[in-house]
Amino acid sequence: MTENVLDVRDLKVGFRQGGQVVPAVHGVSFSVAKGETVALVGESGSGKSVTALSTVALLGPNAVLSGSILYQGREMIGAPEPVLREVRGNDISFIFQEPMTSLNPLHTIERQIGESLALHQGLTGQAARARILELLTKVGINDPETRLGAYPHQLSGGQRQRIMIAMALANGPELLIADEPTTALDVTIQAQILELLAELKRNEGLSMLFISHDLGIVRRIADRVCVMQGGKIVEQGPVADIFANPQHPYTQKLLAAEPKGVADPVPEGAAEILRTDNLRVWFPIQKGFLRRTVGYVKAVNDASISVRAGETLGIVGESGSGKTTLALAIMRLIDSGGGPITYLGRDIRPLAGSDLRRLRRDMQIVFQDPFGSLSPRMSAEEIIAEGLGVHGVEPGRNRREMVAEIMEEVGLDPATMGRFPHEFSGGQRQRIAVARAIILRPKVVVLDEPTSALDMTVQVQIVELLRALQRKHGLAYLFISHDLRVVRALSHKVMVMRAGDVVEQGPAEQIFAAPQTDYTRALMAAAFHPAGR
Repeated sequence: MTENVLDVRDLKVGFRQGGQVVPAVHGVSFSVAKGETVALVGESGSGKSVTALSTVALLGPNAVLSGSILYQGREMIGAPEPVLREVRGNDISFIFQEPMTSLNPLHTIERQIGESLALHQGLTGQAARARILELLTKVGINDPETRLGAYPHQLSGGQRQRIMIAMALANGPELLIADEPTTALDVTIQAQILELLAELKRNEGLSMLFISHDLGIVRRIADRVCVMQGGKIVEQGPVADIFANPQHPYTQKLLAAEPKGVADPVPEGAAEILRTDNLRVWFPIQKGFLRRTVGYVKAVNDASISVRAGETLGIVGESGSGKTTLALAIMRLIDSGGGPITYLGRDIRPLAGSDLRRLRRDMQIVFQDPFGSLSPRMSAEEIIAEGLGVHGVEPGRNRREMVAEIMEEVGLDPATMGRFPHEFSGGQRQRIAVARAIILRPKVVVLDEPTSALDMTVQVQIVELLRALQRKHGLAYLFISHDLRVVRALSHKVMVMRAGDVVEQGPAEQIFAAPQTDYTRALMAAAFHPAGR
């Protein structure tokens, strides 16, 4: 009989709120065998992370737990704090979704990994440094000696996630709990991190509890899968069986949730809305007492685009490739040098003051994180109507009436306009952000990673919404994303960027069917043909 590292039996979790206990997890049971990877999948709010955090009592004082959680035969529910402290980080380690919020911005990498080694193993000085260098090498950090004194903000997203994995491995854990460890990463970096985790599992004999809403990732890394909905496991079994023959309707819905189809054809004779010719964005590097310019960070080099009414240009590339910088320059939110930015036949680079403010109504932006881009102190009505206050309500129209109309258009109930952002789901918050942009009836909308923070089923809904709005209003979209599946479903043309340069662009079907450059082929391989376990 296979030895189980973790046994969870009839786990129930609730949270005390105002004198009552609000249930979050309802009688969950599963196990993780030695050397096995078990995935918990489901949409946001399904109870995945709450279940994982319960394993070592990391839920806070208002949590109420019942049932049984056995780690190598030891009961964790109700265990004394010294026992939990010994297990946490030593036997069971966590990798979280966003390393920037998990790493201390004021401490160097060496200090942060060394802290764990000193606490659990008593390693300090040269012994600790040798172990840290060994760990950094193991997780694929190049030239690790030069990274010891680095701070989190000086590393890329992929490097930060590798540092988190190094910290998790520092004390030789038996069980690694990875909570959405690749969601915020580019497809190429995502593939590297997944391959690293699979390699570590093979070499270190690790057991892993892998939490994700992305079934494509789960298929590549897990041995068994537990599907969660509403705090319950509705189906579980070997990955091959669940993917080949899902029994529960919710599992079937998750597996079908992938953006499909292609963008509607651009109307014949559609006018060109936006154009750039050899647009350049260089940031000066200044040094010395007199701040002399000694060089430039070439964020965007000679980017030329053309977008018509009802057309979507997908801009893809890894983090730091210049995608967002290009969009912000086109929106006149940062300065650009070299090359005109033509909107409806007029160069908008010289615009300033009231002329530039009028342009803002026609060019709107929807950001990646709907929670971060919405004011928590404003109701949905106030957020959506904010632009009307700046640019003026249409003559003869009531502001509240316009908000209700646009909320219905984006699939929100107007009766909820008095609610605040935290009272909406992630998908609903993104619909509010879309409504805020669309209510001004713009001609150009920049969509900066608008689906990357959302569950797969919600991604599909947002893609369908964006298609419908484009069809109805003839919107021109600049769609920035590292998710090539969404780009393929929404874009008419695709531009591939790398380190500020445009390496390839053309019709979407041509780019996806026959990419011309090695870099584009690598992006496609990472997104559609990832390495197996």
